[in-house]
Amino acid sequence: MDKIAPIACFFLLGFFGSAQEIEQGVPWSKDVRLTWKDYKGTAPVADEAAATTASGISYTYSANLLHYEVHLDFEVNAYFYPSESWYRPKLCNENTLAHEQLHFDITEIFARKMRDKLRRTSFSDDVKAEVRKIYNDILKELQGYQERYDWETNFSRNREKQLEWNLKIAEALKKPE
Repeated sequence: MDKIAPIACFFLLGFFGSAQEIEQGVPWSKDVRLTWKDYKGTAPVADEAAATTASGISYTYSANLLHYEVHLDFEVNAYFYPSESWYRPKLCNENTLAHEQLHFDITEIFARKMRDKLRRTSFSDDVKAEVRKIYNDILKELQGYQERYDWETNFSRNREKQLEWNLKIAEALKKPE
């Protein structure tokens, strides 16, 4: 039983799209921080937000049946999508950029959660559906977490809460996988 299923997700303030709608993303790296030059999209006229960071999780896997057990080889990554990400220079500053970076960092945390869940799961012969369910559950949790982050920090305007989230996410990223 050999299967490969590439899937990508696009997170944009609660909106999800398919891989065909977005360009190749920039993978998350602890050594690379976003800059405003990375934001290549055009701000929608009707949207009043200061900035939007488009990020998502993609995965590929192959499953093999060995000695009556399903063995899964997989890759899960967090990506930033420059052409879907935008900002309004007159409304943004370095604090806004730091807030947007945390959205991407949060996506990485959930990519790690998915990798952990895939490592710990014993799969049946319906591995495709089981992997898809794990992915969809992670995306739902990610969306709620991103919304909570924006709500609690008031989109970076609540400096005290923003500092709390900065520390919380930095600690989560320090944990070994």
